[in-house]
Amino acid sequence: MTTSASETDQRPADAEPRPTGALDRFFEITRRGSTIPAEIRGGVVTFVTMAYIVILNPIILSGGTDVAGENLGFAQVAAVTALTAGVMTILFGVVARLPFAFAAGLGINSFLAVSVVGQVTWPEAMGLVLVNGLIIVLLAVTGLRRLIFEAVPMPLKLAITVGIGLFIAFIGFVDAGFVTATGASSPPVALGVDGSVGTVPTVVFVVTLLLSGVLVARRVKGGILIGLLSGTVLAIVLEAVLDLGPRFGADGSVNPQGWGLSVPELPAHWVSLPDLSLVGQVSFGSFERIGVLAALMLVFTLVFTNFFDALGTMTGLSKEAGVADATGEFPRLRSALVVEGVGAVAGGFTSSSSNTVFIESGSGIGEGARTGLANLVTGALFLLAMFLTPLTSVVPSEVAAAALVIVGALMMSQIREIDFGDFSVLLPVFLTVTVMPLTYSIANGIGAGFISWVVVRSLAGRVKEISPLLWIVAAGFVVYFARGPVEALLAG
Repeated sequence: MTTSASETDQRPADAEPRPTGALDRFFEITRRGSTIPAEIRGGVVTFVTMAYIVILNPIILSGGTDVAGENLGFAQVAAVTALTAGVMTILFGVVARLPFAFAAGLGINSFLAVSVVGQVTWPEAMGLVLVNGLIIVLLAVTGLRRLIFEAVPMPLKLAITVGIGLFIAFIGFVDAGFVTATGASSPPVALGVDGSVGTVPTVVFVVTLLLSGVLVARRVKGGILIGLLSGTVLAIVLEAVLDLGPRFGADGSVNPQGWGLSVPELPAHWVSLPDLSLVGQVSFGSFERIGVLAALMLVFTLVFTNFFDALGTMTGLSKEAGVADATGEFPRLRSALVVEGVGAVAGGFTSSSSNTVFIESGSGIGEGARTGLANLVTGALFLLAMFLTPLTSVVPSEVAAAALVIVGALMMSQIREIDFGDFSVLLPVFLTVTVMPLTYSIANGIGAGFISWVVVRSLAGRVKEISPLLWIVAAGFVVYFARGPVEALLAG
């Protein structure tokens, strides 16, 4: 039976196209304007951009010696890092049906290795991470976490997106060696090595960035993925010819011309069996070892960092993916918040550190990912990485960094939606956007924005417009920023 022109004309102009199958219906692929090939490409790009965590997380965690003089094994941490990232990414994709991948949070793993295990053992540190996760899950289940999300005014939500964009780009520049620390008070950072971009790895970053940028500008499907693959091939060829080696040697030596995190060369052995012996190595003895108050302060720090890093990241990614509504909320928000808390529990249980939404997921979104199907691809690749750990190091951080800068630029576009005519809006937005990259912390940027919003807006005569919950959160951030003196006071 054919459809007449008159019948066609009577259909609503904005009628949604019908899904093509069960997979499409479940993930709402067509409804979100995506396709299965786009989701697969996005999932692969997200994994390629995030794969460094399988190497970096073991470097960070295995480098921390606890109070008992024990260290976590590099190979064991690599295995549980890939395992937890894979499971949580797939779980989030199925439950929340959003393209937000999970992995061990860099802020928290560094905090554990540097600050926490100096007071407790590694199993006890992971017990604190697990408690932190349970608290976040409880906040999500009770709806309090969503209420906090809804209490955040739209200009701050947009500022969080823009700030994360700058943060992602800054991470990319640092990972590529394009921006380096000078070790001096002024200026604290500089361009490349001795003020010039003169190393081969950084040049590879620039070439990959420009190539990816041209492809994205020309709307080439798979532009970011093509850029990453091309940059990796170029890096492998240059390493084979020039034999640059790593930037940091095993003996502590530094080679300024070397590759940052991993050397781009094909491994001699591609397959290795994962050692999962760290799974379940958790203890809650920290409350007895250092006292209840001191342990609770550590948990408080973990909760605040975990809670607002994830909240900010999901806000930014949902806006970039086009799934957020006018208020900044996105589909299945409550489920997403619950699963994110489960990531912290899972990270503590496997000793991989708290797992949370990764801002690098934006690279897959930039490639076209809009649904949880992309997460299934990313998660499956992480599970495969348990057995192919040597292969994950082939893509150098300098190449992956180019994708981060591209995504940072895309997220910056949200700034056009903020009205800067009111200075009581401008200042909190400015602080949110700038503090994130400058302090290397999403939570710090959100805290600066919340506190300044409450103070400036209330004293400017807008106190009735501020949610009471925002006042409570801002007060919590004051304690968070002053946690050093608070801990000293409690210890005294």
